[in-house]
Amino acid sequence: MSDGERTLEYVGKFRLIRRVARGGMATVYEAEQVGDRGFTKRIALKVIHDKYAKEPEWLQLFIDEAKLSANLVHGNIVQIFQFEEVGGEFFMAMEFIRGVTVRALIDRHRAMDEPIPPAIAAYIVSRVCRALDFAHNFVNDLGNRLYIVHRDVSPGNILLTWDGQVKLADFGIAKARTMHDPAEARRLTIGKKHYMSPEQVLSLKVDWRTDIFSTAVVLFELLAREQLFRELETEASMDEVTIAPTPNVSRLLPDIDPGLSGLITLAISKDPMLRPNAAIFGLTLDQWCVKQKAIGSPERLQAHLATMFPATYSPPVESRAE
Repeated sequence: MSDGERTLEYVGKFRLIRRVARGGMATVYEAEQVGDRGFTKRIALKVIHDKYAKEPEWLQLFIDEAKLSANLVHGNIVQIFQFEEVGGEFFMAMEFIRGVTVRALIDRHRAMDEPIPPAIAAYIVSRVCRALDFAHNFVNDLGNRLYIVHRDVSPGNILLTWDGQVKLADFGIAKARTMHDPAEARRLTIGKKHYMSPEQVLSLKVDWRTDIFSTAVVLFELLAREQLFRELETEASMDEVTIAPTPNVSRLLPDIDPGLSGLITLAISKDPMLRPNAAIFGLTLDQWCVKQKAIGSPERLQAHLATMFPATYSPPVESRAE
């Protein structure tokens, strides 16, 4: 029997440690993967809620997330290791991130009434752009581009590790050209309303440009510590994005360098064709940091997190810096 025909079967188990987060569709736990002879690995376990597991379309989204994300192996994307069903419960094992979300970082700065250094904000978003560029241009084993769109770039889905890495998470409503999309079939609006592009809000067909819009909204929020779009009522929030004039970013961020505010303005254009792609967006941010002589780096982000979260800061290794 050749190696390509062999199958190694095993019985594994996961030990749940604590609940990390409960979302609308699934709950995430900190867990341990338990193997033979004392082997353990700390992971995150994402378990779909029972009511969605019983709905074929939503279950398929969960399955598609696992299948799609498993092959998106990139340093700025949370890794998926395994997908299983046990006793009617569907779950995926993922990379466990020790750190905080961008949402937590913004909230901490707002509570302390301290601005986020623009170079830190630019560095974080430039790494999100690297993740998106990889996903947008990803090709399968046959060399076919999948045209992946995340559709849910938001502060809660961007994770910052204690050692200064940036990870894009939750491809739960991502779409690829090869996948069935319930949003297109039934004109559903999928995503977080304050971060969706006009075309996504209107349930129109979307491509990578919708992720650029969302990423620019996140960058604005990092710099302003306030949301760019704030309407709470669904109809009003739709009008805010689709009908109201594009926000005057330079007026809303008077103390921010025009290079950054201009980039945000371009990326939130109502005309998707005017938005830069993820590679250009990220490169422009990196170049801006160089011009400001404030180059972002994992070390700089790590030091910033240590300052902002002294009670919970817990890097994986002891710092060797003198």
